[in-house]
This record gives sequence, structure tokens and C-alpha cells, in this order.
Amino acid sequence: MAHCVLLSNFTDQGLRTIKDTQKRAEAFKAMASKSGVKAHTLLCTHGKHDVVAIAEADATALSLSIASMGNIRTETLRAFDTTDMTKILAKMV
Repeated sequence: MAHCVLLSNFTDQGLRTIKDTQKRAEAFKAMASKSGVKAHTLLCTHGKHDVVAIAEADATALSLSIASMGNIRTETLRAFDTTDMTKILAKMV
């Protein structure tokens, strides 16, 4: 099963409505479920990124849907667990 890491930063609009962050987090989980993505973790963070999410399944359409709302910008990383990496490494020549 594919895994994705979504690195997100608030836009100016997202910062103006920062008090709605928890509502948006719940909306993210609902959107993920509706699109067939299992959202494992959603964390607010300090540092380069404001929010980090871990999802199971290809979350590209989900991240685009969320970004289109204008509150965050996302970067989606494809992630590999140890089972995936074992299969990948076995294919090396």
C-alpha cells in the first residue's frame, strides 16, 4: 500500500483564519476518508512546515483538493515502509 507524507504551510489566508485550524483538520480527515485515503497522523509542527500528515494511499488528489481551498500549500512525498523497500531493493541489478 502506498504511503505519503504531506508537508504543509499556511498561506496568508490560512494564517488570517488560524483559529479554524481544528475545524480544517477534521475536514481534512473527512475528505481523506471520502477519497479513500487513510489519514494516519495529522500534526501541527514548529519549524519549516506548519502541518505534517501521514496518509496511506496515493494522496495526490487529496492534497490538491485541500490546497485549492487556499489555506495551505502542500508538498506530497511518496514514502516507503520496510516491506516496500525490501521489494524495491530485491529488484536491484
